[in-house]
Amino acid sequence: MNTEATPHQDTINLVMHPIAPRVLEVLQTYALTPRMQRIVLGGDDLEDDFPFVPMAADSHFKLFFPDAATGELVMPEIGPFGLAPRADGRRPEFRDYTIRAYDPEKRAVTIDFVLHTHGVGGSWAAGAQLGDRIGVIGPRGSHIYPVGYDWYLLAADETALPALHRWLEELPADKQVRAFVEVTDATDELELPVSDRVHVTYLHRGSAAPGTTTLLVEAIRALDLPQGRVFAWAAGESTSLRPIRRVLVDELKLTKDQMKVDGYWRVGTVNLDHHAEDDE
Repeated sequence: MNTEATPHQDTINLVMHPIAPRVLEVLQTYALTPRMQRIVLGGDDLEDDFPFVPMAADSHFKLFFPDAATGELVMPEIGPFGLAPRADGRRPEFRDYTIRAYDPEKRAVTIDFVLHTHGVGGSWAAGAQLGDRIGVIGPRGSHIYPVGYDWYLLAADETALPALHRWLEELPADKQVRAFVEVTDATDELELPVSDRVHVTYLHRGSAAPGTTTLLVEAIRALDLPQGRVFAWAAGESTSLRPIRRVLVDELKLTKDQMKVDGYWRVGTVNLDHHAEDDE
């Protein structure tokens, strides 16, 4: 890892990477829970210096899915400023996914998919077979989070659970963590790395629709705060994160450098540009 990819003590360090289009294939696929599927991808297009850096927990890339009717995999053009329209006018279907893990020896990346029938990603993951091909571009950049705070407040729904899992794996062992995860029910709970310093609370929405509850913000408001400086990270459905942002700013008095709130998706919106959410 070069010095540019080293976590800072107090600020988020953004590191950009070259755009590298790849076509990978499914090496493994298995269920983590009834509603989450893990898929391991690999292939000759996966370079030796693939940009997987510590403390960039929500680093993500774009997955380009085969046409559901024909099975054809169509990739975008790469222009001088990034992705560009294809000359033939076709628009490949893609979604952003967190890079859950990378194995440099096997040259394999791991993605955890939330399964649902109304989305192209979940539908593809549910039916993926060994050898199936998928397009990958990115990550374009990595937000490397600071390691100098005394404790960390983390909040996520199931779509951000892979990133939260990385947070817990990669934070220094002496940090205190209070994490909240909203899922449907106990069958969606993953075993996470906890300790006497790291506490994770699962919140069950039951029959309520994803993205419609106030479970996360209520849990944060009720938290007995540890002593010391805090860094907060929250990710999931965009609309439900807005009250969390207000609590962090108005009640906990956190500055912009002390927090990152990232809308991964929004109810009723296809392929949300979550980068635009950062400035809300």
